Amino acid sequence: MIKILKYGNVPNSEIFARENIAPDVEGIVTEIIDNVVKNGDDALFEYNKKFDGADLTSLEVTQEEIDEAFELVDDKFIGILKAAAENIRSFHKRQVKNSFIINENEGVVVGQKVIPIEKVGLYVPGGTAAYPSTVLMDSVPAKIAGCKEIVITTPPNKEGKVNPVILAAAKIAGVDRIFKVGGAQAVAALAYGTQSIPKVDKIVGPGNAFVAEAKKQVFGRVSIDMIAGPSEILVVADATCNPAYVAADLLSQAEHDKMASAVLVTDSMDLAKAVQQEIEKQLETLSRAQIARASIDNNGKIIVADDIKVAIDIANELAPEHLELCVDNPFDYLDAIKHAGSIFMGKNCPEALGDYFAGPNHTLPTSGTARFSSPLSVDDFVKKTQYTYYTKEALAKVARDVSYFAEKEGLTAHARSATIRLDEENN
Repeated sequence: MIKILKYGNVPNSEIFARENIAPDVEGIVTEIIDNVVKNGDDALFEYNKKFDGADLTSLEVTQEEIDEAFELVDDKFIGILKAAAENIRSFHKRQVKNSFIINENEGVVVGQKVIPIEKVGLYVPGGTAAYPSTVLMDSVPAKIAGCKEIVITTPPNKEGKVNPVILAAAKIAGVDRIFKVGGAQAVAALAYGTQSIPKVDKIVGPGNAFVAEAKKQVFGRVSIDMIAGPSEILVVADATCNPAYVAADLLSQAEHDKMASAVLVTDSMDLAKAVQQEIEKQLETLSRAQIARASIDNNGKIIVADDIKVAIDIANELAPEHLELCVDNPFDYLDAIKHAGSIFMGKNCPEALGDYFAGPNHTLPTSGTARFSSPLSVDDFVKKTQYTYYTKEALAKVARDVSYFAEKEGLTAHARSATIRLDEENN
């Protein structure tokens, strides 16, 4: 049963504790990466057989498999995928940043170019659930950014097939290539390249502790979006909220993973107790009840604060991945929220809207990292380079200042490189 804590009556260490510590997988992941670097596709075939029970001779999904999968998915879901993709596209188009040029001083031109990252790899989890939503959330911004090649890796089933809904989403999003491999080995393949899988420049997408550790280890050789931890939700709810709604929203994250965390912060002890009972009632009806039970019992908590202002202070301290602001007039409190991956406003905005359909991205900072990082966006799929141009006359006006600055840092070659162009005997 989820525990209830009264803020001010228990130590803050208990209020702000994060119990979902990832297992120590560093050594295992290092071994997997080394094997992929050394043996390429052979290592991937070995891991597919070992971890997924799939005995494959080819890793890439064929166009025939994609077309077949598209036919297997019901028309209603295809329509929903297309509508979701359009919402995601509409939101992310507004994130596009343009190159700029400044030519305000005579003889001086400076500017910045915004350039798409050429090759990106998207990791799409498999295992206990399929995530076509991740395909859309990760690939649509990459397409908008203008990435030349978008590659997906995702685990196959025992028959060597990829879930049809993932392939359907990939087709709708315009993904270029899809490979049947998951786990840390997929990250290694994207980072280093194998005989079949191209080396990419950036890897994005969520995954388990092994995937997160692999992304951490290959960072530097390639870029990554973030090192994501288990999923989490924090609901700020006032006394007038429907406890059934709040319980359902908490369980929507708890069913993701045994290590997921679901937290309610409220100003009402009556609501806290009602939600506690409602969680127990709804748990019995879930298809993933065992997973949700472990999450709720081990990582869930209900915190009772004196008022909503204090509740928001607690939320800011926890900096959750998903924050539901289940209060009347939620926009009155929006400016007070300083640290959250994505905010869901009001009593009719379940976090599931963001997971699938509304348009804002669902790849979000976890484990308190929303204090300093942001949701996945078009910005993650571009890089910026800058340029400078000075005429000889423009340089002459500032060269001695540049030289003086360099000498203050003790860098005489820097200083000379500016002033040598003023010396007539060198011209």
